Order: sequence, then structure tokens, then C-alpha cells
Amino acid sequence: MQKDLIIAVDGPSGVGKSSVSRLLARHYGLRYVDTGAIYRAVAVRVGDEGMDLDDEGAIRSLLSSMVIDVEDGDRGFRIFIDGRELTGRIRSPEAGRLASRVSSIRAVREALIDLQRGLGRGGAVVEGRDIGTVVFPDAPVKFFLTASFEKRVERRYHQLKRKGIDVDMEDLRKEMMERDRRDSERRIAPLKMAVDAIEVDTTSLSLEEVFNRMVKVIDERTGSGG
Repeated sequence: MQKDLIIAVDGPSGVGKSSVSRLLARHYGLRYVDTGAIYRAVAVRVGDEGMDLDDEGAIRSLLSSMVIDVEDGDRGFRIFIDGRELTGRIRSPEAGRLASRVSSIRAVREALIDLQRGLGRGGAVVEGRDIGTVVFPDAPVKFFLTASFEKRVERRYHQLKRKGIDVDMEDLRKEMMERDRRDSERRIAPLKMAVDAIEVDTTSLSLEEVFNRMVKVIDERTGSGG
């Protein structure tokens, strides 16, 4: 297994990207990078400032002085901005709504693309929404995970409940529908499958089954046995 390998894993929320990406990173001894967490953290920071999301100049100025650090260890993927850990705040529905809006701002995407590429340097499993199309278009292995909308809502609902976040199923359904629309229709780096990506429908598959399918593809592409 080449140690500088980039494995790109894209798809909407609720398809199991994070869980399987962590397993793949551990299996191949690669770094795990959750780009969605980075966008959420930036969104939380912008929200804390009470900034107008239409004021791209002000947001660009804030980003220019922002120091973003990430850690991936025994305590999971953690993210810090200007020395403050925001990991515990980024998984709320509000952070998701804000991230969807903030991620459509050109200044934000331009500021974060170099950071994401730097985190992938030396080999990584990188998950997000535009990894195979924009961040690492030359990645030798790309996946696009899908699932039925209702299955995705169900998974996301239980994920939030496990984290102790109170959420209404119908409100979540509406929020995810709007997020899908916004992510797919945005002009900058929209959510879409790369032409050379392998699509994996996770609707009726267990995490282990998804993992095994992806490992088979990776080993075939790289000539590795893991």
C-alpha cells in the first residue's frame, strides 16, 4: 500500500461516510480527514461573530486571520479554531444548517481547499462532498456513497440522539431535504459524483458490508492486500 495514497469518499449526510472512512483509514494506516467537520467549525466561528453571511468581504477577512488545527487520535477527529476546541459544537442541526450556507461562499472554499490538501499530504482517507471533484480530482480511488432519503434521515436521527441532541424527526427531514438542494445546486463545488468514482448504495448494507466492498475496490486499484 502506497503511503501517499488518497482515498476520496463523497456523498450527502446519512450515508455512512464518516464511519466507513475511519475504518478504511485504520485498516490502511492512513490519516483520516473529515472536511465536513472543518466547514462546520468555520461556520460555528462565523456564527459566533454574528456576521452577515452575504458580507463575503468580512468573512474573507476573518478567515485570513483564522488559525485552524485538527487532531485525529484516540479521542477521534477534533478541531480547534484560534486555540478553542469546537468539536462538541459542530454536530448540532444548527451547525449543519449554517455550514451548508457558509460552504457555498467562494471565499470560504478558497480558504479551505489548501488546508484540506495539506491535511491529505502523505496519504489519507478524505471524506466530504467535493473531494473527488475539486479537492483531490486526481485521487486514484474515489467513492460516492448514496442511500435512500428515508434511510439517511433515520440514520442521522439516531446519530444525533446518541450524541444527546434532541431533534424532531420531521424537522430533521425538512432540514436534510433543504441541505441536499442547497449542496447540489450551489455554483461553487456542488455535491456530485466524480465521473471516475465508484458508487456504493448503502441503504440495505451493514457498515461491515460497505467496508468490505470498498476494501475490495481499493486493493484491486492499488494492487494491495491491505
